[in-house]
Amino acid sequence: MTQTGGTERRVAFFGGSFDPPHLGHLAVAHAARVALVLDTVLFAPVGAQPLKSRGATASFEERLAMTRLAIAGEPGFEVSLADAPNATGEPNYSLETLERLRVELGPACRLYFLMGADSFLSLRKWHRANEIPFAAPLIVASRPGQRFEGVKAALPAGLAIEAAPERDRAVGNVEVRAFEIRNMAGERTEFYLLPGLDCDISATEVRARMRAQVQAAAGASGSARLVPEPVAEFVKAHGLYR
Repeated sequence: MTQTGGTERRVAFFGGSFDPPHLGHLAVAHAARVALVLDTVLFAPVGAQPLKSRGATASFEERLAMTRLAIAGEPGFEVSLADAPNATGEPNYSLETLERLRVELGPACRLYFLMGADSFLSLRKWHRANEIPFAAPLIVASRPGQRFEGVKAALPAGLAIEAAPERDRAVGNVEVRAFEIRNMAGERTEFYLLPGLDCDISATEVRARMRAQVQAAAGASGSARLVPEPVAEFVKAHGLYR
């Protein structure tokens, strides 16, 4: 991994199903890397998510391969196996993954947790949710027009948030709004919102479009507008999302 200077590396963990990885994922990662001066964004396909009982459509190996294809040649993007399937078959809990990753990366690394708006809005339901922002400060790619009240309402119970406007900034065309989260013990941690990203692409939409194209014998070419071309080719070659 590269370094931005000094001794501390700045790394963001970006977990998800990546079923498949699409251009929205890449846009979020690009914006976060520029805005927060990140050395590395770790794309980590998850083995099994506790809140998705039906699991992923593609296998973990297929999703891992597609993620590698999606980020190939992208500076500062790497694939991580930190959220790979557990040998026990148990679900992957983000808090435990972040805690392991912090140990692996060592004290000279500043770890962040990058997520999209949909993931953040479900945060209250996650395992030991109120501990997650303290394991790694959150970077949330919000929808345009996201109001502070909505951010506050999505926080897990026992957490409070306040704006830190002195740390707000704009880097290129990416706006960063800074906040501070506080728990009931008085501990504080950073929180960053990227409120102007207009990349509303869902994996469900991508899969539905690919399925429709197969049924219409149109191949995967139309879906290439939503996923990187190598991913579209992989999907077609392996007969996924039919």
